[in-house]
Amino acid sequence: MLTLPLLLPLLALSAHGFVTPGRSRNCLAIYSEETEYVDQLDGDGSDPDKIIENLDSSDAEKAAVTVEEFPDPVVKMDDRPKSVEDMTIKLLQIGASTGRGEFASQYQKDQASELISALEMKNPTEEPTKSPLIQGRWELLYSCTQLFRNSPFFMAGRAVCSTPDQAKQYDWFCDMHRKALAISTIGQVRQVVSNTRLVSEFEVSAGAVPFLNDFTPFAYSGGLPVTVDGAIVSSADITSTEDGTGWELLMDTVEIKGSNIPGLRQVLDGGLKLESRNLGSFLENTIGSYKNPRPVFQTTYLSENLRISRDQDGKVFVYGKLSDDSEPSDYKNVDADLGVLKLLEGFNDAITKFYL
Repeated sequence: MLTLPLLLPLLALSAHGFVTPGRSRNCLAIYSEETEYVDQLDGDGSDPDKIIENLDSSDAEKAAVTVEEFPDPVVKMDDRPKSVEDMTIKLLQIGASTGRGEFASQYQKDQASELISALEMKNPTEEPTKSPLIQGRWELLYSCTQLFRNSPFFMAGRAVCSTPDQAKQYDWFCDMHRKALAISTIGQVRQVVSNTRLVSEFEVSAGAVPFLNDFTPFAYSGGLPVTVDGAIVSSADITSTEDGTGWELLMDTVEIKGSNIPGLRQVLDGGLKLESRNLGSFLENTIGSYKNPRPVFQTTYLSENLRISRDQDGKVFVYGKLSDDSEPSDYKNVDADLGVLKLLEGFNDAITKFYL
């Protein structure tokens, strides 16, 4: 709680500065309008009022101060990365430590946003969507939104929304969709880009056997180490915008590849897929006001190994280039056995050690 000695300089001098969070318990961050970072004083871990007494009149005249416990650090301007290499490393650190952004705090998201904006200002490639550098396999490393929204299917779904209210409803739907997927583990998320085609590969894994004590008298509290695996693959045709800064996407198909479920795998490999474009064309022919959505997916930064793209709402996706290969992944070698074969192999290697 703010005490009276603290409130007085805040009320009297609030026009001269502002307060920003600091990590330590008694961390006084002093700011002014002229320069973002002026000074930082660390308290002794005791009474905040005693810390205020350490400020001289010149400090009080420069800024308003507060003492509060926040989770986020104060970063000096001089400590912020300035080179493209340093900014890239810092951005990748944030992506790696936050599950590609899924578990990032607001402070980490703000940090990433600042780094991304700075990189975009230094984009080395003019007309990136017309450059051959953009073709290849790109792994998603960071996003400020749900990872699955890098799929052209979800971008097309957003493009159908014609009003701000509908866009908010779509955002809510995506939030609920992610919560529904909470029991699953998201694996690799990538885009495979060719000259005319963008293929999104979204790999997921979920427990195949429920908790045994829900259905049996066994006391074991977990399930079995058997999983359902697969990749949700959505494809779209791409046409570069005239200025070369984005693609116009025309959604084509959605299919499940590499499923390890026996029986279902054979059906899926037999050509079962959602023909999204055909469905859209049917709606165009039957509903006069409907048009097949063609969202624009912008690329705002492109180098040999890093790409930054944004959807129509400015939601950002950061990719790292794996290779120049523009062929979609081949999942034919995935066994349709729920992973039981690998489980038995692991058990044999670790326990029985029986080999022929």
